[in-house]
Amino acid sequence: MNQDSKHKTKNLIKSMRLRTLPLSLAGVVCGGVLAMKTHSNNLLVFVLMLLTACLLQVLSNLSNEMGDYRNGVDGEKRNGPMYSLASDGLNEKQLWKAINCTVVACSLSGLAMLLVSYRFCVLNYQFPLMLFLGIAAIWAATHYTLSKKPYGYIGLGDIFVFLFFGLLSVLGSYFVITHTIVFEPFVVLPAIGLGLLSVAVLNVNNIRDMESDKGFRKTVPLRIGRSNALIYQTALVAIGVSCFLWNKQSVVYCSITLPFFLLHIIGVWRLKGKSLDPMLPLLVMSTFFLVLIYCINWYIK
Repeated sequence: MNQDSKHKTKNLIKSMRLRTLPLSLAGVVCGGVLAMKTHSNNLLVFVLMLLTACLLQVLSNLSNEMGDYRNGVDGEKRNGPMYSLASDGLNEKQLWKAINCTVVACSLSGLAMLLVSYRFCVLNYQFPLMLFLGIAAIWAATHYTLSKKPYGYIGLGDIFVFLFFGLLSVLGSYFVITHTIVFEPFVVLPAIGLGLLSVAVLNVNNIRDMESDKGFRKTVPLRIGRSNALIYQTALVAIGVSCFLWNKQSVVYCSITLPFFLLHIIGVWRLKGKSLDPMLPLLVMSTFFLVLIYCINWYIK
């Protein structure tokens, strides 16, 4: 591999934003582990779900960079990290190629997951429904900023994140393995909690970028103001974490993560602009370990 190829590969990996993967994996891990307690013979389906979730997150990150760059959001005033297009590490043609390849990879991985789950019985009435949800997930991943009317620019990102990172991620993963719909607290509450915590990750990102987003998009913090956005952030984290503490055993084990969430809230209230950036991985990793502890506790209970 020559120096130019190494440079392009390094910038492509940078654009993938791999630090965001734990949050996208959290929902699949949660739904999958809870389902595997009674359906432990579906390990291959679980592995394919993890792969598909990673690919969808990478697709979302690449598409968001392309959309923000083309719409002028990724400029010199941006408080967040400067990615490959804005720093001339990649050109649009190269990023488009990466996006298209990731769409194909997502489609193949998701299709393989469903075929293995339903034992290649495509006539099962559930199969086309899950196929539709997979297509919807790809659409949502690519249209947050990359479309003529990106839903992320009009304040709808919170709703889509809650649905796809919370409800559909946890409940959908559980359904793909068990083929049953459940409304029991052990799976519904963490789905809601993870959705709220995922929205909190988006919200703190939008609080950080309030200045650079002005004139380009109408995020929730820009609509309600910084003070209300901080209150909103506190409520999202508090209610989200509470959803995992619904029984005594969960309280005992999951409370280990509470200091980290408290540290995040304190940081969000005290810091501004670029200095908020460390609060993002802190919240992402705290959420991931909260989900992991909850699932392990439930699995071995």
